[in-house]
Amino acid sequence: MENVVLVIHLILALCLIGVVLLQRSEGGGLGIGGGGGGGAVSSRGLGTALGKLTWAFAVAFIATSIGLTIIARQNSAGGSVVDQLGVEQTSQTPAVPSGNDLLPPPTNDEPTAPRAD
Repeated sequence: MENVVLVIHLILALCLIGVVLLQRSEGGGLGIGGGGGGGAVSSRGLGTALGKLTWAFAVAFIATSIGLTIIARQNSAGGSVVDQLGVEQTSQTPAVPSGNDLLPPPTNDEPTAPRAD
């Protein structure tokens, strides 16, 4: 199922790119020129058709994006990548030293104060 949605998603992406490139921009761009020939489809009619087609491809692209996200979430099922690899995790917590281990060792000698000679 995921592969089918992914293929549809890629086809929609390519179609969306193509339709956007075919549209007439303000500066001419890669748009189809609709000058004069008196054809059955006017440049204005072609523009609205391409606009509607762009919106349809965009909505379908967003829908497949959301669908792929939902499918990926269901496949993960809350597990981590390490769980999927099959590597066992060992939980080794370092031993916490006791309060006496944190202090320096006691000495029997009296502490010597620095001398001011």
